[in-house]
Amino acid sequence: MVRRGRTVCDVGTDHAYLPSYLILNGISPRAVAGDIGEGPLKNAEKSVKIYGVEENVKLRLSDGLDNIGEDEADEIIICGMGGNLIADILSRAEWLRNPDKHIIAQPMSHAEDVRRFLCENGFEIEEERVCEDDGRLYLALSAYYTGEKKEYSPGFYYRGLLLKNGDALSKKYFEKHYTRVKKRIAGIEGKDAFLEEYTALKAAADDIEKEFENAES
Repeated sequence: MVRRGRTVCDVGTDHAYLPSYLILNGISPRAVAGDIGEGPLKNAEKSVKIYGVEENVKLRLSDGLDNIGEDEADEIIICGMGGNLIADILSRAEWLRNPDKHIIAQPMSHAEDVRRFLCENGFEIEEERVCEDDGRLYLALSAYYTGEKKEYSPGFYYRGLLLKNGDALSKKYFEKHYTRVKKRIAGIEGKDAFLEEYTALKAAADDIEKEFENAES
C-alpha cells in the first residue's frame, strides 16, 4: 500500500524492520522510525546499522505522532496496535487532515474503532486488504483525507470494504470478527449496565444481516 518515492513514518517501529525493508527495496527514500519506548529504539538503532540504512532512517522517541513533524513524512504507517489506540494516535495529529498524506493502519483488534474515526473525521477508506501469516489473519486499511464526512450504516464499521473484496481471506477475517460481535451481543443482552453497547452492536448486526439477505435475493 505504500506509495513509491514517498517519505515514511513508522509509528511503533520496534526493530525498524519495516522502514529498513522499504528503503532497501527502493520503495521509500527516507523514513522516520518512532517509538514510545527507549528500549525499542535501541533495537531499531541496531537494525538500521545492520542493514546499512542509518543515513535514511531517523530514529525518534515519540508517543504516536506527537513528536513527528508534518513535513517529515507522507506515508503514515501504524501497525500492530489495538484499534482504539490507533484512533487515539490519529486524533492527536491535526496535520493528517491533508489530502497529500496517506494513512496505512493495521489494527490487531477492534478495526471498527479505526473505521469509525476515519469516517467521522473526513477521511475516506479507499482499500482494505487481509493477509495470512503463520495461521493468523491481519487487516490493513488505506485512507486519505477528503474533508467530507459521510454517513454510513451501523454495520459498515464492522464490515468495512471486506465483503466487497470477494477474496477468501477477506471473508474469513470478516466472519471471525463478526462471530466475536454476535457472541458479545448474546453475552450482554438484557443487562442494563451494557444497554448502550448492546443497542449499538445489535443495530450493526441487524444491518449486516440485512445486507446478507439482499445479496441472496
